[in-house]
Amino acid sequence: MFFLILITLIAIMVSFLADRQKTYKGLIKGMRMFLNILPVLLNMLVFVSILLYLVPNELIIRWLGKGSGFYGITIAALLGSISMIPGFIAFPLAGILRKGGVSYEVLAVFITTLMMVGVLTLPLESKYFGIKAALLRNGLSLAGAVIIGILIGLFM
Repeated sequence: MFFLILITLIAIMVSFLADRQKTYKGLIKGMRMFLNILPVLLNMLVFVSILLYLVPNELIIRWLGKGSGFYGITIAALLGSISMIPGFIAFPLAGILRKGGVSYEVLAVFITTLMMVGVLTLPLESKYFGIKAALLRNGLSLAGAVIIGILIGLFM
């Protein structure tokens, strides 16, 4: 983390030396974007924290932990496919779940399906691209997510 902060500060200083006006405008715009995202992020983190408090840790580990196998991957794929959570919330959520005992392969499948598979957006997608293309894209994305999860499980 320290390394990323250091690189960021160096990049800001270089940018500031190159063009003070643009750097200042960029920092202000970035701060506004962060402040717009912050309420949604905090609400989601509070919701997830309450959920993790109410659901016993043993249950989470049994369903989504290292020993859950294909059952855990299936649950993650279903949840990721029907959820509409933006990435800036999904990744902190994955960190919280990881600390709660959820396995890497399950998290990989969840995040990948979350970003690539859209069950809820399928009607809109099929309207513009056709049902065959939409189903093919979603099916291949789902298969890819499961393969990614299995590969992550082999290496982690």
